Amino acid sequence: MSSNTEAQDTAGLPFPPPIAFIAALAVGFALHYVIPLHIVRTSAAINVLQVTGGVLAFAALVLALCAFVCFHLARTSPFPERPTTSLVLRGPFRFTRNPLYLAMALLHAGIAIFSNALWPLFFLLPAVLAVRFLVIAREERYLLQRFGAQYEAYCRSVRRWF
Repeated sequence: MSSNTEAQDTAGLPFPPPIAFIAALAVGFALHYVIPLHIVRTSAAINVLQVTGGVLAFAALVLALCAFVCFHLARTSPFPERPTTSLVLRGPFRFTRNPLYLAMALLHAGIAIFSNALWPLFFLLPAVLAVRFLVIAREERYLLQRFGAQYEAYCRSVRRWF
């Protein structure tokens, strides 16, 4: 397959998906630097937030690792700028069609909570909406075109996020 044909055999995303979460975190922490807005104030509550944020971040990393392993076992790329050669239906893909995007959202939330910073949490929703409507929508159209009835059946049995 030539590189030109390969470039056409993708979802044609407008940006790499992690950019939405990185940008949202950056804007949120920039605002937090200028106008600090904390989730809690007491040191005991901050300790609970740090544990909670750490657990969320760890869960995100485990989820992402499991998803990457499943992509590897299915011999297809996890990167949306490359062609998808097979549907991944095992591991976390049995529960969510988008475990990597869910992992990015959990990591974003974990970082914000761990940091006791409310602004980055506010910007999680725009990041999720950008990924949902600008990335996932294109990927779903691409996968439906590529895998047809098999992908339709998968969509009926597995939720988009969780």
